[in-house]
Amino acid sequence: MLSCCIKSVYRTKTIQVSFKLLIASSLILVVGCASKPGISNAVSWKKLKGWQSEDHSALLPPLLAQCPKLEKKQPTWQTLCAKARLLENASDRQIKAYFQEQFTPHKINGLKGASRGLITGYYEPLLKGSYTQSARFNYPLYKKPASLLKVKPSKNLLKVKDNRARGREHQGEIIPFYSRAQIDGPKAPLKGNELLWVDSSDDAFFLHIQGSGLVELEDGSVIGVGYAGQNGHPYRAIGRDLVAMQAIAKADISLQSIKTWLTEHHSQAQWLKNKNPSYIFFTLREKIEHGPRGSLNVPLTPERSVAVDRSIIPLGSPLWLDTKLPQSDDPYRRLVFAQDTGGAINGPVRADMFFGRGARAEALAGTMKQQGSIFILLPN
Repeated sequence: MLSCCIKSVYRTKTIQVSFKLLIASSLILVVGCASKPGISNAVSWKKLKGWQSEDHSALLPPLLAQCPKLEKKQPTWQTLCAKARLLENASDRQIKAYFQEQFTPHKINGLKGASRGLITGYYEPLLKGSYTQSARFNYPLYKKPASLLKVKPSKNLLKVKDNRARGREHQGEIIPFYSRAQIDGPKAPLKGNELLWVDSSDDAFFLHIQGSGLVELEDGSVIGVGYAGQNGHPYRAIGRDLVAMQAIAKADISLQSIKTWLTEHHSQAQWLKNKNPSYIFFTLREKIEHGPRGSLNVPLTPERSVAVDRSIIPLGSPLWLDTKLPQSDDPYRRLVFAQDTGGAINGPVRADMFFGRGARAEALAGTMKQQGSIFILLPN
């Protein structure tokens, strides 16, 4: 797909290949394909509109949060993180200087050389639930099943983003794992594997899309649930189906408008949700005071963590995001960190902003579908 541009600038084929040599050899390719999709040539910091007025002090916590993960794998990040830890009591000016001395911005090009792409959002929803099933709490959140196998892709097994497929054993053969329609169907093949019960099938469905969330129990206590696995079926956005059905205009599609449609068309709701065969399994989170953990396995920071296509943008990468918030004409520009992935996050100029929790986060995440540009900061 990206034969000319680099797919991953942090991976090395052998331990002997140094990170700097890999970057240098990759950039030779990058400069020669500036119009191709992916990471392009270096640009001046002046190209990052809004960088001078950024709250640079706010960048240190999310950077340091990911250091324990990155420095285990990359020698370059050992140096970057060691220098970053010296800045814990530094001024905004010193932190700004750190980024400018340690990184160089590179433009990310979209398909056909497009400079802008789609920026969406997600958040941490709050559901009502219980550890026990009842007339009210009758919709399960499932744990990762023991029968879910991670195997090599084959003609009847679609690979997912880790280049592996998901399946199950049946009569000595590996077949696709159950789809959403099967799992939520009358046969309930995962019965007995429930983690929690919630009071809304629709809320459970949107929790699958967000990937993690909070559940308020009957006694008022709140627990966290996080991503534990996926059934191997491709994600399908039901909003597109509603547009195709002419049920909702394309310009009006949002989390909120889809929720309203499902509520008003209860008899068709499960049929529509089943069009998205992807299904998420959950685990209990130990701590909820911090954000949920993304694919990098570090707590996500509201409006500083984004989900990306990791085949193009390496996890942990600092990214300069230039876009607008919904219903606003003001620029929304900030440095964010690629700390998560998602089934619908595909392509070079594509990011999903984590907005956190609460009413504002839900409102922004539900309506965020803006155009924007992305620059990646590569270590010098």
